[in-house]
Amino acid sequence: MRKKTLRDVDLKGRRVLMRVDFNVPLTKDGDVADNTRIRAVLPSIEYAIGKGASIVLMSHLGRPKGGKDPSKSLKVAAYQLGELTPHPVKFVNDCVGPDVEARVAALKPGEILLLENLRFYAEEEANDPEFARKLAGYGDLYANDAFGTAHRAHASTEGVCRYFSENVAGFLMEKELSTLEQLLGSARRPFIAILGGAKVSSKIGLIQNLLDRVDRIIIGGGMAFTFFKAAGLEIGESLLEEDYLPMCRGMMEKSGKGAEKRIYLPVDCIVTKDVDSPAGHRTVSTGDIPEGWSGVDIGESTIEVFSREIAKAGTIFWNGPMGIFEIPAFSNGTRMIARAIAEATDRGATSVVGGGDSVAALNQMHLDSRVSHVSTGGGASLELLEGKRLPGVEALSDTDPSLKTVDSR
Repeated sequence: MRKKTLRDVDLKGRRVLMRVDFNVPLTKDGDVADNTRIRAVLPSIEYAIGKGASIVLMSHLGRPKGGKDPSKSLKVAAYQLGELTPHPVKFVNDCVGPDVEARVAALKPGEILLLENLRFYAEEEANDPEFARKLAGYGDLYANDAFGTAHRAHASTEGVCRYFSENVAGFLMEKELSTLEQLLGSARRPFIAILGGAKVSSKIGLIQNLLDRVDRIIIGGGMAFTFFKAAGLEIGESLLEEDYLPMCRGMMEKSGKGAEKRIYLPVDCIVTKDVDSPAGHRTVSTGDIPEGWSGVDIGESTIEVFSREIAKAGTIFWNGPMGIFEIPAFSNGTRMIARAIAEATDRGATSVVGGGDSVAALNQMHLDSRVSHVSTGGGASLELLEGKRLPGVEALSDTDPSLKTVDSR
């Protein structure tokens, strides 16, 4: 990776302003439902403190629309972090202002201060220079360990970097970048991408960029039905994005046919007349979706075909569910693909999984430890694999290959 990391700088006695991604799911009672994203940054936190630094953490939570919303306070994340680390964790109920400045100034080496939700201020997403300057005043150097927001040019991810001479990546950011860049550069063959989700529009750029790089692209979820329509098949009331029919048709023509084809679509699917009444569903071939019915999951024959291809893979990238995963009756396809990926990984394949529903399926089935890497940034990972530059990464300091790192692990 060509960006500096925490290993490349002297941290002793310094205050690190660190962007993290504590945008965690909450329970109905307002507690942290899943602390995966908090645990993911512990290596960076522990390393910096071990080297004699103090840390000011900043993050967003949810979409409070530029105003203070108590239900989206990061106080619960501060409590959760305090349960996970032996170091003192403090919280301040704002992210700018005199009180924050005083709390930051009083911070001692080995202590952690988490600021309140950055998105309580519209200036964060607007990348306001003055807001970024205020945030920059809280640190001696800047570290970004929030890969999930790296595709956004916000004040805390891009604007703040203009006020530091040293902007480094945390270890989570480093791992995410090196893992995903390896997929584009030196993936072990066969390389299979499994893409799902509702809309083809959200992944069209990714498909186009991967088509010449992978051996197979397996497509499921609602996005598959635009491909079916482009192939001249009837899709009933299934999801359709008509504007993307020509692109889908062109990609299928480019994909080839028979043993050489690179795009694999479902051969059967679960359909229903009413998504809210799962009891009325049935399985049909993809060319036989009745009028008035909608496709909601892949069928058993498709699971068998897809699983057979996954079993051959040397490298697997998966993003997006195979059906309406949040409805149990339509979650089987996603769950079975998760199992097939875990089994392929057990046999030696490298697997990278990203996207909320894909990761949720792994977690529900307790398979997250049986894949090579679970990405914390769905949108960021997709944009990187599309070939786009990520503002939060581009703003970090480049490494100087002539210099040795301050520390090695």
